[in-house]
Amino acid sequence: MRTERWNEYVTVFLRLALGTAFLSAVADRFGFWGGPGQPGVSWGDFTHFQVYAAQVNAFLPHQLIPLVAWAATIVEAVLGVTLIVGLYTRASALASGGLLLLFALAMTVSLGVKSPLDYSVFSASAGAFLLATSPVYHWTLEALLAQHAVRGRRQEAHTLS
Repeated sequence: MRTERWNEYVTVFLRLALGTAFLSAVADRFGFWGGPGQPGVSWGDFTHFQVYAAQVNAFLPHQLIPLVAWAATIVEAVLGVTLIVGLYTRASALASGGLLLLFALAMTVSLGVKSPLDYSVFSASAGAFLLATSPVYHWTLEALLAQHAVRGRRQEAHTLS
């Protein structure tokens, strides 16, 4: 299989993997995967997530933790959606790589390097940055909108001639 064809599938896979991971984590914070303490549930509610955010960001003043927790949640939700649908894909991939790198570094400082390694946070960050280097993004809302715009211009040019 040609490299270009592989790129088409790999970038879609990376977008979906990163986007669904973000949205799954956000869903967990609001109990969509179950309540606190249930099997497979990391937090189960936003209060438990804030406790975790305080552990990961132990170097920050306690007063900033709610802001950090909400900011992370909002950014992850937006990035999850934009990656999955393929909107502002390069910017979303760069922002995802940066967010995940910050998360990995915060985990390293507060919890030690084993935690971000065990949860593959550095790997996810690297994957997001690699996604940002793709020359083209297939199967995206961006591509669909661009294709629609080209068709509209062709139709307009044909009508004028």
